[in-house]
Amino acid sequence: YADSLTEEALRRDFYYAFSDTRYPGIPELNLHTITEEIFWVGDIPVQPIQVWHHRMPVLGFRFGNFTYITDANRIDEDQQQKIRGSKVLVLNALRKQEHLSHFTLEQALEMIDQLKVPTGYLTHISHQLGLHAEVESELPEHIHLAWDGLVLRTE
Repeated sequence: YADSLTEEALRRDFYYAFSDTRYPGIPELNLHTITEEIFWVGDIPVQPIQVWHHRMPVLGFRFGNFTYITDANRIDEDQQQKIRGSKVLVLNALRKQEHLSHFTLEQALEMIDQLKVPTGYLTHISHQLGLHAEVESELPEHIHLAWDGLVLRTE
């Protein structure tokens, strides 16, 4: 699933995967072009959410009551409306210091509170954020650091 900008980049950078000439080892891709409209994967509604990675538009996604956004430093108000009502938000928080294209820890915490999401998980974190237990102890009770292998269940 890719918007038109992403599809263009995929076709340019991985041109061999879209060639009519097939040979062993080439990935076989079946692209689905998406817009800002809700689409379905099986019985799950998927809402694309355009966010900003510095000046580059990128997508986050809402799957029912679960929203996943990474690689972002800004979410415009009209896109925030698509997130409101989520029960869980996974959001990037690269580090405590400012960064050109990623939310800081403070910015991510503010965004989760502003959106009034009951449970938040922070992802796309760097070693510069600090040790897991130390950072986790500084977070509000409803926000946690994500980790490799984390499984979240939603309704």
